[in-house]
Amino acid sequence: QAGFNDMVADLRERQDLRNLFGRYVGEDVARRAIETGTELGGEERYVGVLFVDIVGSTRLAVDHPPREVVELLNEFFRVVVSVVGKHGGFVNKFQGDAALAIFGAPLDLDDFSGCALAAARELREELYHSLGDTDIGIGVSAGKAIAGHIGSEQRLEYTVIGDPVNEAARLTELAKDEPTRVLGSARAVFLASAEESTHWEIGEGVELRGRGIETLLARPHEVPTDPTADEN
Repeated sequence: QAGFNDMVADLRERQDLRNLFGRYVGEDVARRAIETGTELGGEERYVGVLFVDIVGSTRLAVDHPPREVVELLNEFFRVVVSVVGKHGGFVNKFQGDAALAIFGAPLDLDDFSGCALAAARELREELYHSLGDTDIGIGVSAGKAIAGHIGSEQRLEYTVIGDPVNEAARLTELAKDEPTRVLGSARAVFLASAEESTHWEIGEGVELRGRGIETLLARPHEVPTDPTADEN
């Protein structure tokens, strides 16, 4: 009886640890780490990358009490985690008032790019309704990157490094001046399924800061719903 009780307690403790670990790094990352270990290094994978950032967060912190800012950020991240998870991705990082989401790592995803693009379109709609007049920008890219555990033996994190991450971040900055607040790269659209690519239009080419090569911009056809439209 005592041995059985100890076994049950141990299993419960392991499950609690896994659940807690999963809340910090994502359930798929936690499961993968438990099953295969956490050796430093990475592997090449094709991934979709979504970056979302709040516009004017510095001003937001000046004009509102800290508690209100925290409540807004928690609602922002709640929506991001929900929509990204719905489309098969996971939020890799919270960076102050921004979030980085990955599709296709650590688990394979057939339409990694299409899922990232679809998540971007839905995310803009959901954030409009949840955050009101708080403005955002969303950038999406896709391509080959290195995914794995980065850091040291004492402190590491699972992350994705490569050009798609940099491109998505730069697109997010441009997206803040777009009517829909969403921009993708043509590469992401080309790598997406036909079903998702029909929602996007390829536009002009620009040289994004720090990349040195041209990126063809892609914009969603839909114009997001203005949450104040019903009040007018």
